[in-house]
Amino acid sequence: MNSVKTAFKRALPAVERAVLVADRAISGYVQPRRARGKLILQPYVGWGTPHGVELTGRVLLPRIVSPPTTGDRRWRNFVNSMRRLFSREVGGVQVNGVLDGVSASVLSDDGGYFTLSFTPLGPLPGGWHEAALSIEGKEGQTRARVQVIDNARFGVISDLDDTVIQSDVTSLPRMLMTALTGNARTRSPFPGVGALYRALVREGEVHNPIFYVSSSPWNFFDLLWQFLDYRRIPLGPLFLRNWGMGLLAGHGGHKLEIITRLFERFPHLNFVLIGDSGEQDALIYSEVVRRYAGRVLAVYIRDLTGVFQDETVLKLRGELARTGVDLVLAADSLNAAGHAMAMGLITPGEYRGVLVSVTGPTER
Repeated sequence: MNSVKTAFKRALPAVERAVLVADRAISGYVQPRRARGKLILQPYVGWGTPHGVELTGRVLLPRIVSPPTTGDRRWRNFVNSMRRLFSREVGGVQVNGVLDGVSASVLSDDGGYFTLSFTPLGPLPGGWHEAALSIEGKEGQTRARVQVIDNARFGVISDLDDTVIQSDVTSLPRMLMTALTGNARTRSPFPGVGALYRALVREGEVHNPIFYVSSSPWNFFDLLWQFLDYRRIPLGPLFLRNWGMGLLAGHGGHKLEIITRLFERFPHLNFVLIGDSGEQDALIYSEVVRRYAGRVLAVYIRDLTGVFQDETVLKLRGELARTGVDLVLAADSLNAAGHAMAMGLITPGEYRGVLVSVTGPTER
């Protein structure tokens, strides 16, 4: 078995190159001819501290993706998904950015990705900021959102698929059908998740940041962002993955790497970790608890697969309990909200809001 895994890992680079070639060939047919021409910038969400911020994005050839509506047919959503997946990336392009009067420049890599690093002249205030991006030699600017984390009580790190958005990750055929034929208006959140996350984040004087770490490809960034905004789920930086054969190499390393970066970037911030039982979230989060003793306030795992019967997860829950961290196996958002209220992370009034959201009409 080990020899098979070794051979698979060795073959991945060649297979990924083949996928890249096929991707570029197919995308020429998937993207409408009228969409080809000038370059566009796809910024993601910048994040950082008052003393340093990074903003990632991508340089692409234009693609036509129609705005989502609740009445869109599955075929129309599927075409839009294909246009996202088979995008045309452009490397070697100089991207310029300005944030709070500070400029930064960088060249996009072969995958079209770029990361701008800003070091402000003085500390930036916590909260949302806006950066202006442009392509060297091209007219026009693209606006990007940047979140500066300061004076928070704690942070939240959450998975997306089958934690926030119903994705059927336990069944590959259903997952593909859901992901490829839905849009930001037709995809469904779990009941109560919006109310729970709004309570944890608490928009106002004290803003607790939320970070989304997902195995979804960056090509779906706009869909996921629109989904969160439409469903009134708190916005925050998204950390997704590259599209290609690398997705088959497992997602645990990706999640652990990103979470490690967040813990190291914010050494004085404690976190609540939220995931589901359909992937490896319980195992990954348990490793985080061991690495960063005393900095994880709670672990909430949405139960999708009868995890209560899973001896491995139950063992992990016992191990974490001995370190003073509760791993809550929650069938719905209400169980997690009850624990959060008991810990003082949310108020009784906010708990009642989650209760109404779970038992009442579905949130938009």
